[in-house]
Parts: sequence; C-alpha cells; structure tokens
Amino acid sequence: MGNADKRVRGIAARAGGWSVRHRWAAVGIWLLFVVLAMGIGSAAGTVEVKESDQLGGETHTAARIVEDAGIDEPAGETVLVQSKDGSVKATDAEFRAAVTAVVTAVGKTGEVTDVTSPYDTDTISKDGRSALVQFDMRGDSDTAGERVEPVLKAVEGVQKEHSSLRIEEIGGASMMKTFDDAFGDDFQQAEYSAVPVALGILLIAFGALVAALVPVALAITAIVATIGLMSIVSHFQPMDDTASSVMLLVGLAVGVDYCLFYLRREREERAAGRDPETALRIAAATSGRAVIVSGVTVCVAMAGMLFTGLATFEAMGLASLMVVAVAMIGSVTVLPALLSLLGHRVEKGRIPFLHPDKRRRNGKENGGGRSTDEGSRFWTAVLRVVLARPAISLVVAAGALLAIAAPAVGMKTQNLTLDQEFGDSLPIVQTYNRVNDAFPGGSEPAEVIVKADDINASEVKSALQAFKEQAVSSGASLGPVEIKLHDAQNIAYVYVPLVGGSDLDKAGASLDKLRDEVRPATLGKVDGLQAPITGQVAGSKDFNDQLAGAVAPVFAFVVVFAFLLMLLSFRSLTIAITSIVLNLLSVGAAYGILVAVFQHGWGASLVGAEGVGAIITWLPLFLFVILFGLSMDYHVFVVSRIREARLRGRSTNEAIKHGVVTTAGVVTSAAVIMVAVFAIFGTLSMQSMKQMGVGLAAAVLIDATIIRGVLLPAVMALLGERNWYLPKWLHWLPDLTHDESSEAIATSTSTTATTRDDDGERLTV
Repeated sequence: MGNADKRVRGIAARAGGWSVRHRWAAVGIWLLFVVLAMGIGSAAGTVEVKESDQLGGETHTAARIVEDAGIDEPAGETVLVQSKDGSVKATDAEFRAAVTAVVTAVGKTGEVTDVTSPYDTDTISKDGRSALVQFDMRGDSDTAGERVEPVLKAVEGVQKEHSSLRIEEIGGASMMKTFDDAFGDDFQQAEYSAVPVALGILLIAFGALVAALVPVALAITAIVATIGLMSIVSHFQPMDDTASSVMLLVGLAVGVDYCLFYLRREREERAAGRDPETALRIAAATSGRAVIVSGVTVCVAMAGMLFTGLATFEAMGLASLMVVAVAMIGSVTVLPALLSLLGHRVEKGRIPFLHPDKRRRNGKENGGGRSTDEGSRFWTAVLRVVLARPAISLVVAAGALLAIAAPAVGMKTQNLTLDQEFGDSLPIVQTYNRVNDAFPGGSEPAEVIVKADDINASEVKSALQAFKEQAVSSGASLGPVEIKLHDAQNIAYVYVPLVGGSDLDKAGASLDKLRDEVRPATLGKVDGLQAPITGQVAGSKDFNDQLAGAVAPVFAFVVVFAFLLMLLSFRSLTIAITSIVLNLLSVGAAYGILVAVFQHGWGASLVGAEGVGAIITWLPLFLFVILFGLSMDYHVFVVSRIREARLRGRSTNEAIKHGVVTTAGVVTSAAVIMVAVFAIFGTLSMQSMKQMGVGLAAAVLIDATIIRGVLLPAVMALLGERNWYLPKWLHWLPDLTHDESSEAIATSTSTTATTRDDDGERLTV
C-alpha cells in the first residue's frame, strides 16, 4: 500500500484536489450558487401545499369537493354561556339576558356574520346549565386570528357584567390568536438558538474560534441555498412550513457533522506531522469519502418519505434530501478550498483553557507523531472491556436496548387533541374541555360534505333529514345536528357532534357508525350523491390509515437501499447486514423511549412533558426515516476508519480499537451537537414537538454511545475476519471502496508532487 505508483482514487479525493488547486474558484462558485439559488427562489415564490393534498381518504375527498366548489369556509367561533354553580338555568331571565348581550356585543364589532342564538338553534345542554352562541368571522379564515381581538374583548365585557355565569369564546380564530400569542415565537427561538448552541460545542471540540465557525458557516450557507431551491422545486412539489423547519433541523445537523468529520481528520493529520497539502489530500480521500457515502445513504433514507402519498411528508422528504445533498457537496468541495486558504489561520481565536496545543504535543510525545490512538481515554477503557469480553458485552448491550424498545410493541398513534397537545396551561384549553363536557363532540364535530346534482331536490332533503335523525337515534351523536346549505354550489354541510368528544377512541367508534351504518341507510340511497365525512376525528383516522399503508413500502425502500449502499461502499456482506440490524435496534430503542415517556408517562416530568396516552401520528415514520439516515453518519465514519486500519495491516481487534478510539472525539462532538439541537425542540410547549425533540435526541445519544461504542465493536470482534466477507457470486458488484491508507496517500502525494493532474485515475466513490 505504500507503493509510490499507487494513485489516490475516489470522487471525494478528486473533488478535494481540484478545490485545493483552484481555491478561489471553488469558494466563488459556492457563493455564486448560494446567491443564485436564493435569488431565483425568491423571484419564483413558494407554492404552498393545499389543504386537500395534506389529507387522505374521505377527508381528502371532502376537501377536494369544497375546493372545486370554490367555497371559502369562514372561521367559526362559539361563545359558551354556562352557569358556574348550576343555580342559573338557560330558561332564567338572567341567562337569557347574558345570551342577548353576547349576540348584541359580537354583532356590534362588525367582524362577524351569521350570529345565532342557542334558543333558535337548540344548542342548549341537556342539564340546562350551558348554551352556545355561534357565529362566523368575516373575511379569509386563514387570517381570522388577526381580526378576532375586538370580538374577544366584546365577550370579555359581557363576562364582567354577569359574574354568576361563565362566558368564554372558542373557535378557529380565537385559538389561532391564542396560540400565536403564546407559542408564536417558540419555533423561531428554537431555530435561532440552535446555531449558537452548535457553535459553542464546536468551540469546545476545536478550541479555536475560526475552526468552529467554518462548519457553522458552511451549514448555514447550505441551508440558505436549500431555502431558495425549495421555492423553485415547490412549483413541482408544493412545500409547507413543516418542511422548512425539518430542513433547517436536518441541514444544521448534517452540515455541521460533515464539516466536523472532514476538519477533524485534516487537523489530525497535520498534528501527526503532515504538510498542509498532504493532510488535506488524506482528509479528502478518507473522511471526504465517508461524507459522500453517508450523505448518499441519508438522501436515500429521506427519499423514503416520497412513498407515503401524503403531500406534507413528500415535502419534508424532498426538502431534507436537498439540504443533505447540498451540505454533502459543500463539504467535499468548498471546505477543502477554505482550509487551504486559511492554512494555519484555522487555529486563530484559540481558547486558552482548552489547551489544544497541549493535546497535540502530548499526542506526539505518546505516539511518535500520531496522537490518534491516545485520543480518548474513556473509550479506550470501554473498548478494553468490550474486546476482552465481546460476547458478554453484546448480550448485555443488546438486552438493554431490547428492554428499552419493548414498550414500542404497544405503541398507539393518533392526532393529538387540543388538551393533549397543550395540557391545561391555556384558558382556551379549559374552555375546550368545558364545551366537550356539556356538548360531547361539539367543539370538534364530524362534518359531512354532501354534494348532489340538486341539493334542494325532495329526495336529497328527505335523505338529509333521515341522516340527521338516525345520527342521534343510532347513538353516534347526542345532537344537535346542524345542516348548512350552499344552494349555488349544490353542497350541504352537516355538523354532527360525536359521542366520545375529545376521547378519540370513543369518538372513532361513533364515526365508524356514521360511515358504516347511518350514511348507507340514508344518504347512500340517493343516486349520484357524494357524502364524505371529515373533521378532526375523521382526519386522524384517515391519516393513520394512509400512513399504515405507507409504512411497509417506506421501510422496505429505506432498508433495501441502505443495505445495497453499505454493500457497495464496504464490499462486505457482513458489514451491510450488521449495519442494518444495529440501526434498526437504535430506532426501536427510540420508539420504546417515546412510548414509555409520552404514552405511559413514565418519567415524563423529567423532560417537562406529560403522558398523553398516544404518539402523534406522523412521528414514528418520520423518526424512522430521519434516524436511519442520520445514524449512518456515525456508522460509515467509524467503520471506514476501522477498515482503513485493517488495510494498513492491523489485526481486526486492533483495527476496531483504533477506529472507535480515534473517531470517538468527532463522533462525540457531532452527537452532542445533534442531541443539543434536537433537545431544544423538546423544550417547546407543544407535546408533538416535545415528542419529536426527545425521540431524536434519545436515539442519537443511544446511537453514538451504546451502538457505536459497545455493540458495533463487540459484533465485529466476534465476527473477526468474517467482517470482510463477500461471497464469490457477488464479486461482479461495482467496487466503490477506497483502498488507500493515509500512508499510501501521503506517499502518492509526495511522489507525484510535481504532477497535480488527476488524469488517468480510476473513478470510484
């Protein structure tokens, strides 16, 4: 391997070599790309995902009917008028006066329309203690929250005049305003704080300001470029705010990680006595290749979201895929150019108390110019135990992870209701619960969208009346069932409060009764009539059903392609299989933690959460795709280093120890950054965001410690030379490995110093 004729191969090495030779051009092209992407994207604008495309099943059909009819459903609001102690009834004069005052007050604001009295619509509870005044906000429902303030103040004024009654408003507009006031800055604060957190951790890892700023700067420019690309791509695949947030999260994590891998290897080689050009050459051929393999694997995993058939997931997958690809390209092109330009100035802004010079000097003294084997005393001690007793280590670690994963067997997924999402921290949530208690299902009724050739035809009217009656007589609803006609569009809205209210299991049973029994017996008898049933309960059920159908193809796609990439990249059937198994174990443990904490409430208070009895519907599949992709970062990086040491002539056990110990610092730093960034999202007020943050942070922590530090070395130690096994019948596969050790690369570089052209090199990854 030290033969001077050995030429360095690989896309990463060639890209790095070109960038070093054309430093200013590489940096200029990158900046031009970022500016053009952002400029063209801003000019093109962003196409948002339509509501009808976010849904599946009957909810999709209902949204499509409304959209095609051009009906802009206004934001509906409700005012609950309720006796505080039960002494005042709806029939009493005081109660009637309060209702009249509410109707008059909201009407005077000029912001509402179609105000209805409970005495006209029969929206009075069975015990006579509660009544609902209902109305719609004028204007676009999407901006109703910005105009609801005068209405809320009018209702508050009536409340002050009737102290014996509880008078509270709830609805789409009031909830929008309340959440914007309470949590509007939540996401922005989390996103803004992620960058300084990552920078702080990098300062500790590198001990120098410039070295810490380089990965953050490249990650940010990759994110900025991707924002522009998302706008362009949105004209073919619509995007939404969720996709942007996920893109930022993933982009910061992988962007910093890839630069971290590359930069740490370059500094390590320079600390070992290499000249700057040779150090960059080695970093490009080794860490650069690992970045490409990892990046392609992550892109494949993200592409799995495109198979869900749900526009929001497709947008998240495409946005994540793009930011990973951009970050990967930046890491193997502009990063080596920057490092070449900076030279020793990358050490500028050193943090004295971190003593980076002392660490390097100690490494040279202990290792004859190479500090890597002394890189981590902690992991050296762990590896000594693991490699001495690999079977016991495997059983203990795998058993622990299987125990952690066990609760996932009983995972329950659903869209979280308002009280599950926010708890009782907001007054409007308490109002939501009071409305549901007095009028089960009244705050989130099922909506039947009835479309007919003639909505006023006698048979249609008879069917609507029969549906209204049977919805109550069947036990699916306690009423009142309301019908709202849109004569011009031949469409009717039927609002059905479901028995079960905010209990989605019971309400789901009521929904099934409406769909499977009541509708066929009434509306289903009219030829040509469509009557899809939508609403929160229906949306949760249809979303669950569609995701359940997408799980198998998404899992199969991600696992199979990840397996093939690992097989081609390491040319080992054993490595490919163990990689998949270890990653699945990591994901399973993350699922188990999620279920234990958020479904059962075990230790929920430790992370400021609550046991809400369910996991948000979209999270399991999202976590699988994200974690399977991100965990490959560490796996590829560590296994590449082990393979490199093995090719250099070390025994398998020595190579394992060398690979794990020398990568421990960079893997730990990368993991700490990811855990810190994800944990920030775990501090948000919404339970769904807490679930995402805690799930991602826990999984990355497990992956970087138990998986990479114990299970991977234990499995490889037990397999020995079988780690590199490839059956003869698979030898026809393309060779995408790199066979150069750092010594071979250094020798090749010094021997061919006068000939920098890479012409004639065999092109592989």
